[in-house]
Amino acid sequence: MASDLERCDVCYGDDPFKGADYSRPWVLISNESQPFQGDQYIALALTTRTWHDGFVRIPDDAWVEGGTPKSSSIVPWSVETIDANDIEFRQGRLETALVDETVATLTEYVS
Repeated sequence: MASDLERCDVCYGDDPFKGADYSRPWVLISNESQPFQGDQYIALALTTRTWHDGFVRIPDDAWVEGGTPKSSSIVPWSVETIDANDIEFRQGRLETALVDETVATLTEYVS
């Protein structure tokens, strides 16, 4: 299943920042031009926290399918490469415009 994932998909998978026993939702931002696409994905973390103005809030209508049990945001500076084997399940899909906006914010941090 993990090899069928695409940009804008939200998946639940391992959180390397917290250790092997923890998982979290991630939005996939890589596309088919990424080396090893299907085996690895570039992703941004989602959070339910609200303490930082830099989080990109996910409006309910930005979910093309699926969703999260609580209101969530994307953390544009929390970027990770996730191995397909570390993805537990696909949780849904976000609108491309929201993902593009968030990637543009990430780009501002590194350019």
